[in-house]
Amino acid sequence: MKHLRLYIRRLILEHNKKKEQEERKRRNQNRRDFEKAGLVKAGDGKEIDHKVSIKNGGSDKKSNLRVVSKKENRKKASN
Repeated sequence: MKHLRLYIRRLILEHNKKKEQEERKRRNQNRRDFEKAGLVKAGDGKEIDHKVSIKNGGSDKKSNLRVVSKKENRKKASN
């Protein structure tokens, strides 16, 4: 029984890790797209924000993305 619990825990951790990697890849791609468009620069303190979060049914389409300060984005995330 103990081995089964450990196995299930390991599967869950691996799934979460893959999900985090996919999310990081998506965020990085959005950032690169905005850098190419000249809307942000590396080290400028700006972040790409979703107007409607992915969790709430938003998408990664340009129409749902905007540039905000890091401070503003963190403030929004804490609410």
